[in-house]
Amino acid sequence: MTNYLEILCGVVAVFLALYYYFVANFDFWKIRNVPGPKPIPLFGNIKDIMFARRSISDYLHALYQEYENEPMVGIFTRRTPLLILQDPDLIKAVLISDFSKFADRGLPVYEKTEPLSPHLFSLEAARWRPLRTMLSPVFTSGKLKEMFPLIQECSEHLEHYLEKVVAVGEPVDCRELAAKYGTDVIASCAFGIDTNSLSDTDSEFRRIGRTVFAGTFSQLLRFRIRQSMPWLYKLLGYILPHTEVTTFFTKVIADTLDYRIKNNVVRPDFVNMLLELKKHPDKLENIKLTDTLLTAQAFVFFVAGFETSSTTISNALYELARNPEIQHKLRQEIREHYEKNKSDLKYEDIKEMAYLDLVFRETLRKYPPGPFLIRKSMCDYAFEGTNVTIPKGTMLWIPTYAIHHDSRIYPNPDAFIPERFSDDAVMARHPMHYLPFGDGPRNCIGARFAVYQTKLGLIKILRNHKVDVCEKTMIPYQFNPTAFLLAPKEGIYLKITKVEN
Repeated sequence: MTNYLEILCGVVAVFLALYYYFVANFDFWKIRNVPGPKPIPLFGNIKDIMFARRSISDYLHALYQEYENEPMVGIFTRRTPLLILQDPDLIKAVLISDFSKFADRGLPVYEKTEPLSPHLFSLEAARWRPLRTMLSPVFTSGKLKEMFPLIQECSEHLEHYLEKVVAVGEPVDCRELAAKYGTDVIASCAFGIDTNSLSDTDSEFRRIGRTVFAGTFSQLLRFRIRQSMPWLYKLLGYILPHTEVTTFFTKVIADTLDYRIKNNVVRPDFVNMLLELKKHPDKLENIKLTDTLLTAQAFVFFVAGFETSSTTISNALYELARNPEIQHKLRQEIREHYEKNKSDLKYEDIKEMAYLDLVFRETLRKYPPGPFLIRKSMCDYAFEGTNVTIPKGTMLWIPTYAIHHDSRIYPNPDAFIPERFSDDAVMARHPMHYLPFGDGPRNCIGARFAVYQTKLGLIKILRNHKVDVCEKTMIPYQFNPTAFLLAPKEGIYLKITKVEN
């Protein structure tokens, strides 16, 4: 009997110790007078997100509405405190004014388990800063103008492919269509490779692109282990084989660099910039420049480039199908520019299409690819105008999607209204109330490239074709709760028909 009692006491002691471990930090925001929902042991405030019952964008939007008059809200991811910033002036301080104190995103980098993880998006400030400086020139307007013919060639392939798809007369998954186009653009402009994803159903690049965002059980398992047991995940790097994605990109970049060096090939693309870094590693002080580090930069450019742009194209088509008068007005503008230039569309013409720009910006308002921005404090920090001080290492989220759907900023936020982005309307809003590409020194490095890639794709689709909703169209629009980036739960199926001149 005594032994059973001792065992029972031991079990109770362990249970109490674990319980204390999971709740000991739950007064973190209370003692700082930061409001927020009550956390629960083990899960904090993210139980529904962990079990994929709810998307992060939906959760943050609901939280934003519940605490709409609060400048900040404190939540917990399991037992870790996390601060959600809602006040635009505080957001500006973090992203711009006091950027040096929030230069890290706080994302984990596991170079053994995930060799492609030390890329520009995730790297800590010490390595991010010099790499960003060295890679930025490839995204200037001058370089983009040099790459424009490459993007245009891919967009012409899209136009020809669309003719074949429309002839079949069945609903078209516009997300897959746009993803194939985006894959071809990135492969050409970044790697100098003609992937021909539109006509080649067995395109290796497109297959790998799908794999990255497939959300398979193994991917989800890796993610959960990485979140809950980072020490174990780090150890797994010594026994787990490299994923197919890692093996594929490592080989592609190694082969491409080797070919260009041997054949003295120079192209105005991303790989050429990587080649320059490889030739002159001394330009990156205090960074060990390895082939894997170079490959990681190419990987994130490919993944971010095709996924965000293709999703934006398909989301724009979805809204245009549901708003035919806006679609008609946009098609008129596109055709006017073609007529003016005798069907020879140039780099400068894209910028001159004012209504296309309004449609593009409204699409990114309603569907920002990143539903929230992430930052990590690099020192203790006191927020100006408040009594709140956070310690070094505190994680911060800026709820982009929620801000973009605030009815006080954007009346009737669920409606698609391009005129929200007229010059007068933009001037009347706080600049931190529109953040599809982030802001400050750590904003999206490829934003300019994404703009031209997306707009050109829309131009080629809409010039001679009309998009309409059909029986397979997802209404209402639903988000994929397992996706890190904002993505639809299903494909975006629309009916596409030819429009005669």
